[in-house]
Amino acid sequence: MDAAISELQRGFLSPAQIAASRAIMGLDRQLIADGTYFVVEDGKAIAGCGGWSRRATLYGGDHSPGRDAALLDPATDAARVRAMYTHPDFARRGVGRLILMLCEGAARAEGFKRLELMGTRSGRPLYEAAGFQPIEEIVDARGGAPVPLTRMGKVIPS
Repeated sequence: MDAAISELQRGFLSPAQIAASRAIMGLDRQLIADGTYFVVEDGKAIAGCGGWSRRATLYGGDHSPGRDAALLDPATDAARVRAMYTHPDFARRGVGRLILMLCEGAARAEGFKRLELMGTRSGRPLYEAAGFQPIEEIVDARGGAPVPLTRMGKVIPS
């Protein structure tokens, strides 16, 4: 996660914004407890990780303020894609797309019809290629510097 934040955000964010990203990004252990987090390995190396959630929190790690563990209603709410990270050595090799596919299938199996996520500038091209559309642009300055993010959504094909 640290390598992904540090290296893959370069060229999209300033050093201060990258540092601030650590306050609003990271692992959410609730995903692990819920059994909705995936890790992709290449031999002994972790190539990437990410998951989905049936809970209301849209983004942020264990340490991020404003988390909401309320369960979502698959009939009316969108499942959340969360905590997506690809190790820089494995970037643009299909790891993120694989995780998105796994998340989509698992959320569909639980009756969800839509997915939402909060995308970083560096992640946005992957999400758009996977069919996500921008919903709103926000700036999160909780880490000390303004970090631009894009809330994105997608209808899950049946």
